[in-house]
Amino acid sequence: MTIKIVLADDHIIVRDGVKAVLERKGKDLSVVAEVGNGKELLEWASSNDADVYVVDISMPLLNGVEAVQRLVKMKPSAKVIILSMYDDRVAVEKSLKAGAKGFIVKVSTADEIVEAIHEVASGRFYLCSKVSKYIVQGFLGKTSGRKRDVTGLTPKEKEVLQLIAEGYSSKQIAKTFNLSLNTIHVHRNNIMKKLSIHKQAELVRYAIKEGIAQL
Repeated sequence: MTIKIVLADDHIIVRDGVKAVLERKGKDLSVVAEVGNGKELLEWASSNDADVYVVDISMPLLNGVEAVQRLVKMKPSAKVIILSMYDDRVAVEKSLKAGAKGFIVKVSTADEIVEAIHEVASGRFYLCSKVSKYIVQGFLGKTSGRKRDVTGLTPKEKEVLQLIAEGYSSKQIAKTFNLSLNTIHVHRNNIMKKLSIHKQAELVRYAIKEGIAQL
C-alpha cells in the first residue's frame, strides 16, 4: 500500500531534497502535496488527507509546533513527523506534546528518514538517533530546569508574537490576518502585559528562546 505524504517546509530546496530521497529509497512512498508554511498546511488538511505529514519546525506565519497542535486538533488521527535543523531537547519535547509522532533532524540519513515515515505510518513513535538520547534522560516530565511554556498566550497572540519576532510591522501583521491595525495593537499590548515585557527587542528574544520563532 502506498503511503501518502505531505511535505511542509518553507525552503523549496529542502522539500526537493526530501522528496528525491523518498522517491529513490521508498517505492511505497508518494508525496501528494508540498506547502511552504503552517497556514498552508492547515488549509490543505482541511479538505484533504494524508498518511504522514513531515513538518519543518521553523516556518513563517505559523511555526511547526503550533501547526501540528492545530492539525492534530482538527484531525486527531493525523500522524506527524517534525523535521528540525537542530537536535534540541526543548524542541523535541514541545513537538511530542503538540501531537507529533516522530522527530528527525535535517542531517539524518536517507534510510533514517524513510524508516521514520514507515514507523509513524504504522502507528509507532520514531526519534532519530541524534535525539533518542532524550528518552533515556526522561525529558517527558522527569528532567529538571525545563523552560516554561507560553501557556498564558492565546493561539492568535502566539501567531502575532511570531510575526513580530520575524520582523513584520503592525500594518503587515494586520494585513496578514485581515484584521484592523487597532486589533493588532491590542494583541501586542496583551502579549507584553502577559509576559511582563515592555520592549520589542525583548519580545523577539523571548519568542526565539521559547521556540515560537527562530533566527
